[in-house]
Amino acid sequence: MATFLFDEIIFGPVQSRRLGVSLGINLLPVNVKVCSFDCIYCECGFTPKKYKEKAILPTRQEVKQKLEEKLQKMAADGQKPDVITFAGNGEPTLHPEFAEIINDTIELRNQLAPKARIAVLSNATMLHKPTVFNALLKVEDNIQKLDSAFEETIELLDCPRGNFNLQKVVEQLKSFNGKVTIQTLFVKGEFKGNTIDNTTEKEISAWLVLLQKIQPKQVMIYTIARDTPIDTLEKIPAEKLDAIAAKVENAGFKVQVSY
Repeated sequence: MATFLFDEIIFGPVQSRRLGVSLGINLLPVNVKVCSFDCIYCECGFTPKKYKEKAILPTRQEVKQKLEEKLQKMAADGQKPDVITFAGNGEPTLHPEFAEIINDTIELRNQLAPKARIAVLSNATMLHKPTVFNALLKVEDNIQKLDSAFEETIELLDCPRGNFNLQKVVEQLKSFNGKVTIQTLFVKGEFKGNTIDNTTEKEISAWLVLLQKIQPKQVMIYTIARDTPIDTLEKIPAEKLDAIAAKVENAGFKVQVSY
């Protein structure tokens, strides 16, 4: 199925299902996806196994300049973002100057859009880096992916590149001491002869146990809404998402559902 890449460093604003009026920041190349996961549902398509040429990341200076220009223009037009969101063509925390860019973004936000939150959409694979972890503590919406409590499901659904240890990731998520939002995409289907369904009773029960360990301030649950790299995935119906959300609420967590 058709997928897309963000072709700018700063994109939007767009109306986000989860965050409101969102101004996006893409810290990855504009012509290729760079990620530590290769999720089979990613709207940006599959992560290349090999790159034809070196992937060029925007510099810290480029990001700051483009963000300042965009925020100034929005202010002049009477627009204000609800949130400035790090997303884009892959995993934003892979950028070697991620922490410094977060500091620049906080500075510009305070000057030009003081009511806007800063959000980072991340797959939690770089939390072992102290600079990344500490930078994430500075933003209002530290949103980390956790699609399953089973490593084998994550291997099928998220396809980690390189070593992935779910237990270590959970410990790192616990270390945020509640200053983290857990984001989970629910989906079912087939891929390479394997059946995938992270909405089963077994999956949900084990996932809730991990939420109790992590103690996030919020849980975001959603399903596919755009084209995916494969056509064998099914969108989870609203009533099923609502049933999962009810279990999250009964476990004592604030939950947001996007259909």
